[in-house]
Amino acid sequence: MDLDFDVVDLDPVDHPEAGDTAPDFTRPLVNDEFWEDESLASVCADSDRVVLVFHAMDGAFPATYIWNEIRDRAWHEQATVVGVSISTPYEHKQLLEEREIEGDYRLFSDPANGVAQQYGIDMDLDGMAGIEEPRPSVFVLDSDRTVEYAWVAENWPDFPDYDDVEAQL
Repeated sequence: MDLDFDVVDLDPVDHPEAGDTAPDFTRPLVNDEFWEDESLASVCADSDRVVLVFHAMDGAFPATYIWNEIRDRAWHEQATVVGVSISTPYEHKQLLEEREIEGDYRLFSDPANGVAQQYGIDMDLDGMAGIEEPRPSVFVLDSDRTVEYAWVAENWPDFPDYDDVEAQL
């Protein structure tokens, strides 16, 4: 399959950096059985380390690549890993099943993209008027939501340095 697309440079953004407290939010958190509203603060309080992964809408190739890599590296064995995208809980359930990550990973549903706006990482989708999603980003947080590591895409599409993230775990 030939993927023909242009890499787009993204404008710099003001996002949480190492040492900052990550903004809290409450959204539906989807797991392998159900979803319910949960806050990031409660996820962090229940874990020593949380990896917060902002990704493209479910079904887009960047989301597939990111979750396949995270699954293959078994990050869930070292931290609690949660994703955030504009996809609905129903779409998240499908992604969890298709990527074979149900039971190990959970996904926040944020269709209005408000969480990405809080984090300063929202971006318009090229060619889709009025539609935005988070730019790909990874934040490693401690139990108090202090950012230990931050990576935010500077290009579209772009992917994190997975080895750098693992070094933080």
